[in-house]
Amino acid sequence: MTTLKSKLKEDLTTAMKARDELTSSTLRLTLTAITKEEVGGTTARELSDDEVQKVIAKEAKKRREAADAFAKGGRTEQAEREKKEGAILDAYLPQQLSDEELNAIVASAVDEAKAAGAEGPRAMGAVMKIVNPKVAGRAEGGRVAAAVKKLLAG
Repeated sequence: MTTLKSKLKEDLTTAMKARDELTSSTLRLTLTAITKEEVGGTTARELSDDEVQKVIAKEAKKRREAADAFAKGGRTEQAEREKKEGAILDAYLPQQLSDEELNAIVASAVDEAKAAGAEGPRAMGAVMKIVNPKVAGRAEGGRVAAAVKKLLAG
């Protein structure tokens, strides 16, 4: 069993003993998503820590989107619960890049792409290919794409 998955299970046990309903339900749902990913496809397999991290990131993103939807719908209690669940999951993810760090990485990638001959807004794909491996798991794709577009446009 991967170390991240076993940490989730240990934390679930701790949360259950402490009768922390929010944490235990969040971790249960996340472990279920991990198990679903493991048995999905043609053969069952065990996920690596990186793959488990991607599943956790996907679950955290779902929570953020649900919180926004609930807030727009006027259901503030449910929105708060979703935000708290997202915060619980964020603790298992690597530290997100600040805007300054992300812009610095994107700027160096834009320079690298321009040196390779890519120009203007059409260089988006080339820049994204350079940036994505550097920021994997530490910045959402939408944030990265927005930063790349901003630098290429201006």
